[in-house]
Formats: sequence, C-alpha cells, structure tokens
Amino acid sequence: MERDAANRRRRAEAKLVAKRLIKKNELPMKVMAVDFLDTGETFDQMVVIYFTAPHRVDFRVLVSELARSLRARIDLRQVGSRDAARLVGGLGNCGRDLCCATFLKDFEPVSLRMAKVQDLPPNPLKISGACGRLMCCLKYEHPLYAEFAREVPAVGEQVSLPEGEAVVLAHQVPADSVVVRMSATGQVSPCSRAAVCGARRMYEFRSGAGSVESATST
Repeated sequence: MERDAANRRRRAEAKLVAKRLIKKNELPMKVMAVDFLDTGETFDQMVVIYFTAPHRVDFRVLVSELARSLRARIDLRQVGSRDAARLVGGLGNCGRDLCCATFLKDFEPVSLRMAKVQDLPPNPLKISGACGRLMCCLKYEHPLYAEFAREVPAVGEQVSLPEGEAVVLAHQVPADSVVVRMSATGQVSPCSRAAVCGARRMYEFRSGAGSVESATST
C-alpha cells in the first residue's frame, strides 16, 4: 500500500512535469494519462505517458528532458480519441460509465447507416460519445434492427392480414411489431411481427404458385 501511494504521487508528479515541458517546447500535445512502472530497481523505472496530438510530433528533445527531470526511462505513446476517452473515463449520454472504460475491449467500426437503421437522428452531435466519435453502443442493437428489417415488410408495402388488406406505416423494433393502416377502414393500429411475417410468407407463396401455374398452362 505504501508503494502504491508512492507510485500515485510519482504519476501525478510526472504528469505535471510533462505538461510543463510540453508547454515550454510549444508542442501540440495533450497529456491524457501517466503510468509509473516500478520494478524495485533504482535504474529500471519507467514512466509511460499517453498523449493525443493532431499529427505526428517530434518529441525527441522532450523525452531527454523528461528522463533528466524524472530520473526514469520514458515511453511516450500517442493514442486516438477513443483510447483517450478510455484512459480518462467519464459518463456517457445514458448516464452510466463509458463502455470503453468498463468492459469494452475492441472498438468496432460504427457508421451513420447504423443510426439511420435504428431511426435515430443523423446528427453526429447527438449520437457522438465523449470521444467525439459515433457512440459504440450503436453497434449493440444494429444486428437486431437489421434482422427485423429483413423479415418484416418495408414501410409502404401492402400486406394481407386476416382482417383484410393493409399498408405498413412504421416499424416498432423494441415492441417487435409494425404499425399498419387498414385499406378498407383507414384504421391505424400495431400488428405483431409474427402476424405480418406469416401473412407476407403466405402472400409470397400464393404469388409464386400463381406464376408457376400460369407458366405451366402457357
């Protein structure tokens, strides 16, 4: 516990020294986190400094100055915006700890197309995380929405229900249903996916059978 407390003090000291020297050398760098690796040997201590920068930075002079000031080996590592958010931590739009800082290990690609499939506003400012990139959680439910879109009729498509013909108005993926408008009465009501998919399969089957019969008779 004493060694851990000493390492925390060394990390805080190294962060302050790094910020001071970065400002002195006028480098476009921002320190995000510091790790102090103490192996117990006086000449085998390492300080790992994680930083962000808009481009590659020549920090050779900075490394030598940090090594003299901290009396340790220096390892400077440039990280991206998502890795920076993981190191710093914080709360997301949902009010919970950032996924990358808790359980998320790999960053999978996220696109605006995923937000569009989930009926979210295609505004990057509203669907971006603390790192400034699109939220990683857009990837979580995307397979569910994609599967739903493959199975159910598209919006505007006509379906045959036991109550009569209807037109699909909207999809309700969380409720596993669609909103339809009856062609005869104009009534708008939700309908379960099972009912719509069953009617769609029967409609496709009948259409296919009819085409086969007509081709045979010809």
